[in-house]
Amino acid sequence: MADYNLDSTTNKLVLLFVMEKMEIPLTENSIMDICTSRNNWLKYIDCKEIILQLVESKLIYIPQPHQEEPLFALTYEGQNCLSLFFQNIPITLRDEISEFAKLNIQHIKRNQEYVSTYTKMADGSYLTTFTIRDPHLQQALFEIKIKMESRSQAINACKRWIDKAPDIYESVFIGLIAD
Repeated sequence: MADYNLDSTTNKLVLLFVMEKMEIPLTENSIMDICTSRNNWLKYIDCKEIILQLVESKLIYIPQPHQEEPLFALTYEGQNCLSLFFQNIPITLRDEISEFAKLNIQHIKRNQEYVSTYTKMADGSYLTTFTIRDPHLQQALFEIKIKMESRSQAINACKRWIDKAPDIYESVFIGLIAD
């Protein structure tokens, strides 16, 4: 993985290219993780600023801005801009982004759709919330809250939620509609 040192305009194109290749709306945390933590495509501070600038320029937008963790999506103008100038992104970087997207889209999608959190309660237990979100409506389709006796139980349950969410949802759904 190369360390890219690009100008401001190319950095914006890189972020647009990442969003196009991921093919799904992304949370700010997902964008930051993809572009800065997992890859050295952008510097952290630059990435935060680029997101704001692209929203202001109407190249990306927030479909449902009042959500707890809003998603960002490409606008038509953003797609058009990228189609005109994507060749300004080094081909090695475009290939690296495309390969990353191909290998990681399902994992990132699951991380955004299957969300879990835990909160310590006054009695020392932990209230763990498990949510399945609709990425397009940006709202919870399914949510359960379970009291856990220890922090380690809450952490382990949260880790397992990403893999278990579809099966749990299916089981509850079938249990509710079966005669």
